[in-house]
Amino acid sequence: MEAAGRAGRKPQLDEKQRKQLVARLLEGPEKLGYQTPLWTCNRVADLIEREFAVSYHAGHVWKVLRQLNWSPQRPVGRALERNEEAIGQWKRKTWPAIKKKPKKKVAPSSSSTKAG
Repeated sequence: MEAAGRAGRKPQLDEKQRKQLVARLLEGPEKLGYQTPLWTCNRVADLIEREFAVSYHAGHVWKVLRQLNWSPQRPVGRALERNEEAIGQWKRKTWPAIKKKPKKKVAPSSSSTKAG
């Protein structure tokens, strides 16, 4: 009895191309002319199309990346240019001045239907 073959479609990128893709990903998206150092699925799809003339839908690229042991990138939570002193002052002075204050309770009207 023969072993079952691979299920589904064959990959569009062979092993050599996958290794080349990882090398290009490690170079960073700025090398392709993007402004930020963040790979998105659209950018990776663009890279694959440019380098290997293979068209992947951006929604499928994450599967390719997972097969290559790449995880989703998240931008750093805080800007490097962040001014902690200015933020603290804004929180202490500006925010309390503009924050909505709770309305004072008003006595119920005489037409209230709530049983007392």
